[in-house]
Amino acid sequence: MYFLINYQPYIAIIGDIKGSKAIKNRKEVQENLAMVLNEINDHYSDDIASRFMITLGDEFQGLLLNGTSVMKIISRIEGRLDPVKLRFGIGVGEITTKINPYMAIGADGPGYHKARAAIEYLKENEKRKQSSVSDIRLEVEGENQEPQMFINTIFGLMAALKASWTKRQREIIQDMLEHRDNQTETAKRLNIKQPTVSKVLVTGNYYAYEEAFDTVEKALGEIG
Repeated sequence: MYFLINYQPYIAIIGDIKGSKAIKNRKEVQENLAMVLNEINDHYSDDIASRFMITLGDEFQGLLLNGTSVMKIISRIEGRLDPVKLRFGIGVGEITTKINPYMAIGADGPGYHKARAAIEYLKENEKRKQSSVSDIRLEVEGENQEPQMFINTIFGLMAALKASWTKRQREIIQDMLEHRDNQTETAKRLNIKQPTVSKVLVTGNYYAYEEAFDTVEKALGEIG
């Protein structure tokens, strides 16, 4: 048991596009973001308390009933918007106001406060260290901070692996993570040969990344 929670938890996710004002095709990026958020709202509707939506042009958010699909949702957004860089704040806590299931705005409570704190931490950390140490952070309401520290350490290691990937590696690894079938099917979808997929998975440290991904997914899946 990773989390000991004595309240009704929700999981708020706040996403942010890095350096959005400097992106030349900003309108196209925002359109792609809106499209993938609609996909997520439809595909993960059973897990969603309040639908994902763009809130500030370069920022978006949504509210989940449980943690089962957090990693899949983040991975899909990253894959669809690549090579645009993103950061994600995940907040676990209560929601103290009425929730609008169709719009992830207007609601309030520790869940959103924690997600906002996570995003701000990532931004400040990037300024201090002049680099992106991690692009995902978890903040949990409550006194037991050990699970949070454990997961954030994994997020940091995952970010280091992602930073080393080429565009081709990202494309193949994202496909493997999303579909979870086999190398042959990934090769068919991407119109490449299976040995190419195999080589990329090894050089990109896919199996280490997959294990970290699954560990976090299992831990967050206990929430809700």
